[in-house]
Formats: sequence, structure tokens, C-alpha cells
Amino acid sequence: MPSYVITGVSRGLGFEFLRQISQDPNNVVIGIVRDKASTIKKVSEELNGRSNIHILQADITKYDEIKQVVQDTAAITGGALDYLVANAAYVSKWDAWDPIGILGNKPQELEEDLLKSFKVNVVANIHLLNQFMPLILKGNVKKVIVLSTGNADLDPIRLFETDNGAGYAMSKAAMNVAVAKFSAQYRKHGVLLMSICPGLADTGQFADATPEQLQAAAGLMGKFREYAPHFTGPGSPADAVKAVISVWEKASVENGDGGSFVSHYGNKQWL
Repeated sequence: MPSYVITGVSRGLGFEFLRQISQDPNNVVIGIVRDKASTIKKVSEELNGRSNIHILQADITKYDEIKQVVQDTAAITGGALDYLVANAAYVSKWDAWDPIGILGNKPQELEEDLLKSFKVNVVANIHLLNQFMPLILKGNVKKVIVLSTGNADLDPIRLFETDNGAGYAMSKAAMNVAVAKFSAQYRKHGVLLMSICPGLADTGQFADATPEQLQAAAGLMGKFREYAPHFTGPGSPADAVKAVISVWEKASVENGDGGSFVSHYGNKQWL
């Protein structure tokens, strides 16, 4: 029975990963969330309380809470883990729309937001991977997937002047390097580590945007269409998750995929 740990399953892509992977009753799916009660309620209402789903509570930035979750996971799975999907992230709304030079007009806020992005998206995920690695090494599949963003790729930034989301992009770029470093260490042990961008999915990120922010978003969509003329707007979480799963299922250490940073197409086409 393949076992999965997925962080951030309370909503968005995380919940969609939980939904799709738990469709197979042979899969043991463990979701990590900050609010266990509300997530269990959502699973009960929307997924008919599937018995192969286990919800554990932890804040990924709290080392001791993740340590406990690792112990709880081992008790559920018998001490091994096949897949770790690091989905949870801090996606700043403060830096989402303005370029870094404008954000610099508020230096204290900029510093605080950058530090939060790096604490959650880099430091916490490094701790997460380190703490779960002993279970992964005992697993049969040995795959670790970190969700990333195409905005961490330098070429689209410089060629199409995508100047938004600087802190998020920088933190994800740093985590891509961390994934490659983990791969350099653990590839010889048969562990596949990859960073995968799910593309742009509609997870409600524009719901609370101001008119000015929506105007900035429209400009960003124009840049996206310049980069990818076939792009018509954000896709569904279901399609994004299905594509990401397809990428990691096709990937392997033997094929040279370890440490790579790819899109939901399995290449460098981000949209």
C-alpha cells in the first residue's frame, strides 16, 4: 500500500492532491494541516470521510510539531514512507502585485515579508525534508516532491519583465537549490527529489484583490500570453494536480530527473 504525506491539504492544490490520491483505496494518505478539526470536517463532507485519509495537525514552521507528526506517520505506515509532497507555502499578498523597487519604499515591511517567505518556503521545508528522510529511505518508492513556481526561473523574469511576487519567487528559487542539494546527497540511496511547478491554477488568489491589484493582474496576464500565446487564464486545480502527479510518476533517478526543476509538463514550459 503506497503511503503519502502531503502538507497544506486544507484547501487549494493541497486538498486536490488529497482528493485525487485518496481515490485509490490502496493508498495511505496523510495530510498535514494547522487546523485539524476543520479539515476533517471538509474531508467528511466532500470526500465521504474516506478511511484511507489521516489528518495530522502541525505548523510546518514549528520543528517539534513536525517531529511529532513524523512519529505519528511512522505509527500509521509501519515506519516507512513512499512519497513526501511539500505543498504548504507562504504566498505573500503584500508583494504579489508591486515590483521590488516599489516595495522598497516600505523597508521594514519588505524585510519582514521577505523573512517570512524564507522562513516558511525555505527553512521550514528544509527541516521537513530532513525530518521525514529516515522514513523515505525505508520506503519502496522514495520520492520527494516540492511544489515550486515558474516565477523562480530567471529567463521568463528577464525576457518578459515579470516583476511581481519578488519575495515568493526568490524563496522558491532558493528552495529549488535546496532540493538539488538534497538530491546530490540522497540520489545514491535511490531517493528522487524534484521541484515541480503546477502552472497557474485558480485557487481563489484574486478573490480579495483591489481594483488596482486586478489591473496589475490584467497586465501580468498579458505578459503570460506574450510568453505563452496559447494561455487563456488560470486552469483548474484538478488539472494542475493531475499533471503534477503525472510528472512525478514518469520521473526517476535512473532517468536523471533527480534535483530537477520542471513544470507540470515535465519541462521548462511554465504555462
